[in-house]
Amino acid sequence: MKHLKKLISFAVILVAFTTAAFAQASATSSAAATIVGPIGIANTTPMNFGNVAVSATVPGTVVLTPAGARSTTGGVTLPATTGTVAAAVFNVTGADGYTYAITLPATPTTISFGAINMTVDTFTSTPSGTGSLAGGSQTLSVGATLNVAAAQAAGTYTSATPFTVTVNYN
Repeated sequence: MKHLKKLISFAVILVAFTTAAFAQASATSSAAATIVGPIGIANTTPMNFGNVAVSATVPGTVVLTPAGARSTTGGVTLPATTGTVAAAVFNVTGADGYTYAITLPATPTTISFGAINMTVDTFTSTPSGTGSLAGGSQTLSVGATLNVAAAQAAGTYTSATPFTVTVNYN
C-alpha cells in the first residue's frame, strides 16, 4: 500500500508537469528600424526692414510679414525709397512627407548702430507652427516687428547676435 501511494503521487506529479508543458506555446518575431535623415535648416535670405523714417517725438513700429510686406504704427513712416526689404527665408530639408514643428525666438533680438539699439520681436512665420517636407524640403519665411524709439538716430542697424529659428520632426 505504501508503494502504491508513492506510485500514485509520482504519477500525479508527472501528469501535472506534462499538462503544464502542453498548455503553453511560443513564437518568434524579428525586429526592424528605419533611421530617417536628420532635419536641416539653412538661412538663404537675411531679414531686412529696409528704410524707415521716424518722428522726433512719437515712437512706433515696423511690422514685416513673412511675405515681406511692411506696415507701420505710431511715429514711423516708410519713405518712397524702400531700400532692401526682405523677410528672413530658410530652406528646411529632411525626410520626404514628414512634418516638423517650428520654434521662433521668444525673446527680442537687439539690432545696433554703435551704442544705439532697437529691438526686433513678435516673430511670425509661413508656414506657422508646423511645416511639411513635400519632396524633402520646404521654404520657411519669417517676419517680425521692429520697435523704433522717437528720434531714433539715423544709421544702419545690425544684429551682433543672429536670431535662431528651430525645426524638429513631429
